[in-house]
Amino acid sequence: MKIGSYAGITRPAFLLVHPDLPILIYGKPQLKPMVPLGISGHYARRMGLITKIGCSVAERTFTSTSRDSSKPKTRDVRGGRKQGGSSPRYMSPTLRDMKNEKIANRARVYEFLRSIGIVPDELDGLELPVTAEVMRERVDFLHHLGLTVEDINNYPLVLGCSVKKNMVPVLDYLGKLGVRKSSFSEFIRRYPQVLHASVVVDIAPVVKYLQGMDIKPNDIPVVLEKYPEVLGFKLEGTMSTAVAYLVGIGVARREIGIMLTKYPEILGMRVGRVVKPFVEYLESLGIPRLAVARLIEKRPHILGFGLQDRVIPNIECLLNCNVRRASLPSVVAQYPEIIGIDLEPKLISQQSLLHSIIELGSEEFSRVFEKMPQIVSLGKTAIVKHVDFLKDCGFSLQQVREIVQGCPQVLALNIDIMKLSFDYFKMEMGRPLDDLVTFPAFFTYGLESTIKPRHKMIAKKGLKCSLSWLLNCSDEKFEQRMDYETIDMEEMEMPSFDMNTLMEPRSDDESDSDYEDYSEDEEV
Repeated sequence: MKIGSYAGITRPAFLLVHPDLPILIYGKPQLKPMVPLGISGHYARRMGLITKIGCSVAERTFTSTSRDSSKPKTRDVRGGRKQGGSSPRYMSPTLRDMKNEKIANRARVYEFLRSIGIVPDELDGLELPVTAEVMRERVDFLHHLGLTVEDINNYPLVLGCSVKKNMVPVLDYLGKLGVRKSSFSEFIRRYPQVLHASVVVDIAPVVKYLQGMDIKPNDIPVVLEKYPEVLGFKLEGTMSTAVAYLVGIGVARREIGIMLTKYPEILGMRVGRVVKPFVEYLESLGIPRLAVARLIEKRPHILGFGLQDRVIPNIECLLNCNVRRASLPSVVAQYPEIIGIDLEPKLISQQSLLHSIIELGSEEFSRVFEKMPQIVSLGKTAIVKHVDFLKDCGFSLQQVREIVQGCPQVLALNIDIMKLSFDYFKMEMGRPLDDLVTFPAFFTYGLESTIKPRHKMIAKKGLKCSLSWLLNCSDEKFEQRMDYETIDMEEMEMPSFDMNTLMEPRSDDESDSDYEDYSEDEEV
């Protein structure tokens, strides 16, 4: 069965009739072309367009209705389609509400921080927890690490670090390296920026670099605890240039790892501003560059002595105290700490003390200081004890003064060992006390290793010699002396510091100076 329909469009002057418009066959819409009758091409084109649009809308409407008549109709919105007919002008109140709520939350967070004494002025623009409760948890975690409110105020940006995303991963990694948990508070206090760092991007590469500097894995946590700021340096920046310069002046490459473990602050020193001027100043005093390198190997912390604030003023103080300029290289080489301590009051105190107990004059004190600059660090009790020991041995005050002038090291030796050596000198060697006044360095030689065996050898040969000829030489040299027919008096000189010994290659078992550090009553 075929049903036909007609559609007409009324115009003032004519009526258009279109047979064969959409026909419904077996329940499906069919579109057939419409043939205009008796109209111009212009109107035909217009009517064809209208027909096509009308059929298209009709088809969509029919299909939508037939599939699910319960679904709401869609509305096209210019610039995008929205369901339910919403319009952009209805979004503004929601955005304003969200912004106001964010401002209110931040105000509550600031109020909480102020209530516990933290000044949040520097936190504007920093992403913070949404609620005061989350911020409280963050502050509590920092307190648990040992940080105080003052510490947080010193670096308030630490409040921008998430506990789970930032703090815990960093601290876990440091703990696995061996950094002690008890040091976390001081670690973060000195370098709070570490809590912002990425383990993979920032921390791990620095650790790998330190290992490449021959720092042993077990010493890595020691280095980090001593100098946590190293985690903030660029690998190819300050660290590499400082090490390269030290190797260039003669520091042994195999000593770098040991030096950095002792004093990792070297990694943060700028060559042009700190290291190079320091080395060149010591050279200007008369210390050869290679000797300077050896001093730095043994005591790398001397690089931390401020050149303008401490080193130069101390050298000027020595010159003002009648220390001869020619003796400055020996003084600094023997006791490098002399250029970094608060020197002037120590010099005045020690000079006054020695004057009061052995009547040592200022000029004489300067000569004593040149021979043993460590004397400025000896405690009063130790000095008095050694002077009393010498008096108990039978030496007069004049003789004690001469002994101290000849070998001031006797004021720092172990008294029990000195007693054993003196007893052997008196009972077995049978020499007069004047021999010790002439050669007080006798007390500095090992009794079992040197004094006894050599004395037995000359006694067996029936030789008569001074203590200096007997002791002031190496074992090889002494063996040669045993073949002498006569004793060369020119070889009987007092021992003195030799700068060349400082520049000799260090042996693996070489120890530092016997007078490296002193406490109030320390004896060597």
